[in-house]
Amino acid sequence: MSTSSSLDRILVLELVRVTEAAAVAASKLVGRGDEKKADAAAVEAMRLAFNDLEMDGTVVIGEGERDEAPMLYIGEKVGTGKGPAIDIALDPLEGTTITAKGGPNALAVVAFAEKGHLLNAPDTYMEKIAIGPGYAAGVIDLDKSAGENAKSVAAAKGVDVSEIMACVLDRPRHAGIIEDLRRVGAGVKLIGDGDVQGVIQCAVPDADVDFYMGTGGAPEGVLAAAALRCLGGQFEGRLVMRNDDERARAYKWGIEDLNRKYTLEELASGDVIFAATGVTSGAMLQGVKRSRFGGYSTHSLVMRSSTRTIRWVSTDHIPQ
Repeated sequence: MSTSSSLDRILVLELVRVTEAAAVAASKLVGRGDEKKADAAAVEAMRLAFNDLEMDGTVVIGEGERDEAPMLYIGEKVGTGKGPAIDIALDPLEGTTITAKGGPNALAVVAFAEKGHLLNAPDTYMEKIAIGPGYAAGVIDLDKSAGENAKSVAAAKGVDVSEIMACVLDRPRHAGIIEDLRRVGAGVKLIGDGDVQGVIQCAVPDADVDFYMGTGGAPEGVLAAAALRCLGGQFEGRLVMRNDDERARAYKWGIEDLNRKYTLEELASGDVIFAATGVTSGAMLQGVKRSRFGGYSTHSLVMRSSTRTIRWVSTDHIPQ
């Protein structure tokens, strides 16, 4: 059975319902100042939504290992147990701090791939660089400086470097990247959280940034790569190990070369389906909105690598 026919059994709208459930649950905690409670609500709702899906699903990127998370832990089986074997990468609430503070760009995110096609990334940091489709291979390089990458993208695009905009997480650790980009004349779009969305923003048709660069979570790196597989583009990532515990986590999941520079296809390969629903409104998706009649509306996107399609799904949920 081919990858494509396997994933055909998991309807695209069924995946959207999973992210919708998590987003709606988390939206009830927007601005309440409790990150853990918001995340727990999203996790529980997403876990319940998986129950009805006809698949033999395994969480490979999730909420932690078995002894760290009660639901959606790495290795947990989800779905009915019948149907295709699916590997799942998920973040029920990307932007827990954003949600707690009532800020923009919080998302619920899930990616599906046939078994063995998503990297089991440990819960460590990862250096990342990404660009959208339409460029020759090698335009971006994780081993080059931020300024060198900006100049390379500008040359490939046929514009001056002053017309290049890079997306970077607003963190103290990125001070050198930001300084180098501005030194060569490139613009910098700083985002407060959510590097999965940051990567997506450089690849959608109406992209307002040219490339993404910085260090963030390795699990989010796999999710971002899954999204980019659907959109087209290039991605490089390298795990960052800060201590022996993190190195032990990597070895546990079968990663032996800790200095390896991963390509897009090494992080997410084969046919991939990616879905995201907005929790709070942002640059890409509208957040959950409630009506005075007790219903609510959601805004989602769902993408597939084999068809290179992006579907924007606006849904009104009418109270019964």
